[in-house]
Amino acid sequence: MTKVDFYLLGTGSNSRALFACRLAEKVWRLGHRVYLLAGDPPAANELDELLWTFSQGSFVPHAQYKQEEDANHHADSHPVLIGHAEPPAALNDVLISLSAEVPAWFGRFTRVVELVGASEDDKARARERFRFYRERGYPLETHNL
Repeated sequence: MTKVDFYLLGTGSNSRALFACRLAEKVWRLGHRVYLLAGDPPAANELDELLWTFSQGSFVPHAQYKQEEDANHHADSHPVLIGHAEPPAALNDVLISLSAEVPAWFGRFTRVVELVGASEDDKARARERFRFYRERGYPLETHNL
């Protein structure tokens, strides 16, 4: 069963996108494949750019996944993919979500990471997602940062 972790970023924390990049690097270095789910195409572009610059001297092999264009092209060629829609079917290890909604296909992943910003809007949406997972019996863990 999919394990779901909520990371609550404090007011002093850096942006959700920056934290997502740091976490993606850590997870990738541990040998996992990662799908970074952005809320929309501009947010996916931001994550793509940030993965090149978030840490001096760091390199995270990644690519953007555009479902319409990349049907199977990126499925096995990059350990970190970024997108705003459903990833390739072969990718089912770790999902790092910056989306406001729970994706319909989340259950195929071994682990889902939900990043929660400090704003009241982010917290309210995260509470809805937390209830969604809890009501369906998924194991949940919360991390206050």
